[in-house]
Amino acid sequence: MANLVRPILTQMAIYPVKSLDGCIVDRAQVSTGGALEFDRRWAIFDESGKIVNAKRTAKIHQILASYEFTPSTVGGGSQLLITLAAADALTQTFNLNTQLVDSAKWLSIFLDFPVSLMENSMTGFPDDLDAYGPTLVSTATLEAICNWFPDLDLAEVRRRFRTNLEISGVPAFWEDRLFAGAGEMVEFELGDIRFYGINPCQRCIVPTRDSIAGEVSPKFQQIFTQQRSQTLPIEVNRSRFNHFYRLGINTQIPLIETGKFLNTGDLLVASGY
Repeated sequence: MANLVRPILTQMAIYPVKSLDGCIVDRAQVSTGGALEFDRRWAIFDESGKIVNAKRTAKIHQILASYEFTPSTVGGGSQLLITLAAADALTQTFNLNTQLVDSAKWLSIFLDFPVSLMENSMTGFPDDLDAYGPTLVSTATLEAICNWFPDLDLAEVRRRFRTNLEISGVPAFWEDRLFAGAGEMVEFELGDIRFYGINPCQRCIVPTRDSIAGEVSPKFQQIFTQQRSQTLPIEVNRSRFNHFYRLGINTQIPLIETGKFLNTGDLLVASGY
């Protein structure tokens, strides 16, 4: 197996505001909390303090977000501009470092209920607090899903599953080798950064919906689960699948790796693979 694959990081996406669109980057620094800097750094909250995301509010799919990094005039580093757009809504650009109140007003008007934006520059707002690192999947896996759903192209599958790191040079579902039994971790390296593979990523209702319109694809979860069970590599630890609506892997980055940079083109090295 080691001679047949050459896992390369070919695409890297970060999602600065949790549940909104992401952006493709060629380089990302590891934050002090073990996340990719700017990934899920901001999140939308309602008045009761609960996160507002596409799981509970399908209208979020209709928001188009784009981003621009600009040099900071204070203390160096980068600031992030977000442009928000939607049908029947005024397109506006905000500085996420200095205009959280203003950007939250735009979101409140569009969503039709009051929200605020909060920031966590250390860890961001991950779904899995035990596996707070970036999620990882192979390009071949996403292409296999396109075969399961002929109406979906690769770009749409990427938008639905919202994975951070995409690996090429391996067969479909190769990444399922990067986790082990419950309570165990699989160590691997991407470039000079050490990672731990934790578990297969449990999916929610979001991938069942059109990524822009928010409309549900009929029988998506049923078809996905059936196909996932049938294509699971024989050597993979099936005990980690209490159900088969899982895709990609959740990871941890040890905090000692803080400050290092991950780059597209980095080679993934895992013992035995």
